[in-house]
Amino acid sequence: MTMDLSLIIMQLLSGIALGAVLVITALGLTIVFGMLGVVNFAHGALFMIGAYAGLYLASLTGSFWWGLLLAPILIGAFGMLIEFVLIRRLYGRSIDDPLLLTFGLSYVLVEGVRIVFGSDGIPFPTPPQLIGVLDLGIGFFPRYRLFVIALVAVVLLVLWLTLEKTRVGLIVRAGARDPTIMQVLGVDIGRVWLAIFGLGVGLAALGGVLAGPMRSVNPEMGSLVLAEAFVVTVIGGLGSIVGAVVAGLMVGISISLVALFAPEMATIVMFALMAVVLLIRPQGLFGVRGRTA
Repeated sequence: MTMDLSLIIMQLLSGIALGAVLVITALGLTIVFGMLGVVNFAHGALFMIGAYAGLYLASLTGSFWWGLLLAPILIGAFGMLIEFVLIRRLYGRSIDDPLLLTFGLSYVLVEGVRIVFGSDGIPFPTPPQLIGVLDLGIGFFPRYRLFVIALVAVVLLVLWLTLEKTRVGLIVRAGARDPTIMQVLGVDIGRVWLAIFGLGVGLAALGGVLAGPMRSVNPEMGSLVLAEAFVVTVIGGLGSIVGAVVAGLMVGISISLVALFAPEMATIVMFALMAVVLLIRPQGLFGVRGRTA
């Protein structure tokens, strides 16, 4: 195997690792839109807060693993509070209303973090167990990025099994499709909405914690991630979970490979990919025709 091919394969793995973070982040966005019809413009800010929460909890407990476990749970609970206090009042109204509300909320969250932690980036240490590289036979690859790929795969499997194979998942999917019928059947639809929004925010926070060791943690880190998550969601199809997974990997791999051959084009390739997909299939790869944001 030539060195050039080995380099391409290593770059492909880097793209999968980047795509894994995009998948888990965009998945939270598309679940909330697909099941609640809410475009959460604060998703990037919640991603950023998840990174800060993970860093703080890791420092407080002395363990990255506690930060990884607790941050998504706590920020997910914070998301439930947002849904209960703010978002719930806007159900049934124009889709622009929750979009504008969460847009304003994102600024409040970013400025709040900037006041507390400052504007400078803070390094997020890689856990000692995952420092260094692993020899894959064709090249060396960071252990932490392999861990990110594996963890996201496990999370996706658990999420799919929960939504597709359990009674809870059945209630969630049915409640998203026809809340009136579920209320007639005695299901507290408010709790369903609460759980869905909390899940979406928790996934954003998980993405933030996982991204932390791969980039510095700073108040603006959610802005680019929000753009990337929206691109992934549009390419995959608004509300499509499968679409978010496929598109996230497509975008991550595209960015990584283009960075190898034309670094100056890496930041715009995802927008070019989105444009091509929308020209060919306006509803996205797995979206339903006629459904728009």
